[in-house]
Amino acid sequence: MTGEQSQAVRSASMRLLVIPFALWSAWMLELFLLAGSVHIFSRSDPPGIFVYTLIACIITGLVAPLVCIRTAFVSGAVNMFQIGFRSYRRTLLTGVLTCCGIYGAVIVFNPFGTDRLAFAYALVLLLPTAIASVMMCWVLVGTHVQAFVRSGGAIISVSVGIAVTGMLYSITTFAYFSPVLEQDVFFPSLFVGIVSAFFFFAVRDVYSTSLVTAAGSVFCVADLINPLYLQRAGAYVWISSGLAVCTLIGIHWYLSRNFVTIKIPVN
Repeated sequence: MTGEQSQAVRSASMRLLVIPFALWSAWMLELFLLAGSVHIFSRSDPPGIFVYTLIACIITGLVAPLVCIRTAFVSGAVNMFQIGFRSYRRTLLTGVLTCCGIYGAVIVFNPFGTDRLAFAYALVLLLPTAIASVMMCWVLVGTHVQAFVRSGGAIISVSVGIAVTGMLYSITTFAYFSPVLEQDVFFPSLFVGIVSAFFFFAVRDVYSTSLVTAAGSVFCVADLINPLYLQRAGAYVWISSGLAVCTLIGIHWYLSRNFVTIKIPVN
């Protein structure tokens, strides 16, 4: 390997591995400090939910990865299709179909029995964390890891992406539920992470993957959520969830305006 090739590998490792994993690690620390260490979901603390969502989910979980993604766009490592921001019409259609699938799963496997409203409230509560998880684990780390191993072919890049991001998501669950999370939840959360990874890399849609991840999170940690959150989603919870969704839409709009993937027709 020549000096220039070695420098190129080091540069790619820094951009595609070191920086994304460093940002993910910092986010893990925030999740633990703002959620896990203070039992934010296991006790009733609506203002705490709002602060946690604003700092850990929106600022660090959504806005900070945007900086890395912009750099990856400029270098050609990723494009709009790969990170899961598609046309608005396709996004809406995929979202509707995903919601139908989730509703069917709730009818059959609802952890709250026949109380579907409790599942909906839990989904709203965990949605900001799910959106940030998708942005960190799949949109940022997953696509960057794929770009790093892309020379090995599609099968290798997808397999590595699924394995790495599935594990990262399961660790995420331990970060924001760490003081009360039992070991037997690790494998269900890992399963949810792998399913979400398959879904993301197959569908390539951030919004639908966020819904799948949020629903999977509810199934995993239903017994650990404070019952008061399951009776009604207060204003703080609704506002927190709405802000996370609006931020994701804003990121989609920004990327669509500034980074367009042009398809070249094949003659």
